[in-house]
Amino acid sequence: MKKVQPLCENCEYYDYDEEYDGYVCTQSFDQDEAGDLMHTGYTVCPYFKFYDEYKSVQKQN
Repeated sequence: MKKVQPLCENCEYYDYDEEYDGYVCTQSFDQDEAGDLMHTGYTVCPYFKFYDEYKSVQKQN
């Protein structure tokens, strides 16, 4: 069975960058980690964290 990779669009680290005029991953990678992700073709991201926009609202109550 193949592990399903969540979409970057659903990740907490996927954010809009005005300089690039597009969405980018804002997670800090060292050179080795970035190389590993490039080599694997982004099949598995160890830093994926589901973005829950309601989580911050719940904390305000």
